[in-house]
Amino acid sequence: MLTLDKIYHAAFVLKDVARKTDLIEAPKLSTDCKLYLKTENLQVTGSFKVRGAYYKISQLSPEESAKGVIACSAGNHAQGVALAATRRGIKSVVCMPDGAPIMKVESTKNLGAEVCLVPGTYDDAHDKAVELQQETGMTFIHPYDDEQVIAGQGTIGLEILDQLPDLDAVIVPVGGGGLISGVSFAIKSLRPEVKVYGVQAQGAPGMYRCLHDHKYQTLNTAATFADGIQVKTPGELTYKLCEQYVDDIVTVSEDETAAAILSLMENQKLVAEGAGAVPVAAALFHKLPIEGKKVVCLISGGNIDVNILNRVITRGLVMSGRKANMTIALEDKPGQLKKVAEIVSRCGSNVVSVQHDGSDPDMPISSCFLKLTLETRDAAQIEQIRAELTREGFQLVSERV
Repeated sequence: MLTLDKIYHAAFVLKDVARKTDLIEAPKLSTDCKLYLKTENLQVTGSFKVRGAYYKISQLSPEESAKGVIACSAGNHAQGVALAATRRGIKSVVCMPDGAPIMKVESTKNLGAEVCLVPGTYDDAHDKAVELQQETGMTFIHPYDDEQVIAGQGTIGLEILDQLPDLDAVIVPVGGGGLISGVSFAIKSLRPEVKVYGVQAQGAPGMYRCLHDHKYQTLNTAATFADGIQVKTPGELTYKLCEQYVDDIVTVSEDETAAAILSLMENQKLVAEGAGAVPVAAALFHKLPIEGKKVVCLISGGNIDVNILNRVITRGLVMSGRKANMTIALEDKPGQLKKVAEIVSRCGSNVVSVQHDGSDPDMPISSCFLKLTLETRDAAQIEQIRAELTREGFQLVSERV
């Protein structure tokens, strides 16, 4: 049985290991509510996962410790297990999907774990870890469906209540459900009136479906760039805890998540991975009834792969109306480009690239396509430019990135 005493005990064990991360106000992110950020992206290993992993490993018997530990992870749990095991002088093996970000794989190795890359998704890595555990007798450290792991994650709930006693709601990322199970149990045990909301990616809505259908189930597929919450099978224990303690779970799109990552970088100077940014996405895009409330978004991690960061920023710019592509059908004669540039300039936008294409076979020989990439202020400015171009007789063919 998960108890509040276990979470308090976990907090005691973790006091010299896990950082008590700052809770910072973020007034630039939302005008609809008073938003705060619990910055677990600044935790040691860059993620909250070290809390649950360390507490679980700290409770092993001497015999279990001698045999070592094994885990499966997309990256953050891997680093938590590696750090915890190395600190306690225990051998660790971590099975990771072969598509895991290189940064997370290398960080796990650097923290002292042996990494086994497995073709496929997190669930394939899980199956391999279970197979190896049966062969070696190592203790399996589950990333979320374990009472002691959940107790470790629940220490975040204690810290939030200590840092902001009069909060109204907390928004938590959800993959397998370990984080929200621990946080919701801690908060609801001490302050049952506080709302606890979960957020999942639209492409991996396992716990969302479980809660809304009131039935434990497994997804056929899970697809999202937020690899930390890309889980097909939620935990059975975490599902039961979520049914009892979580008020609601919502989903956000990839574009909404990208926009949240961009907003955190620009406004708060914080780097969040996809899983860490989904609570902010839910707040920014009005997914939850939090208007006028004191709300904490739990930024669960900051270990984003730099190779996809540029694409994420681009998608975030598009989603927030800061970047647009426009294709204009022009009559190929002198002065047309100048006229278009004058309209764009008059509207206060900036042209960052121009492509002049007269080779399309569907166009008249005397015509061409002018493709512009624009830096814009917001969606309203994009609409203003489109309206001005149309008013001046230009034909807009498309507008997309």
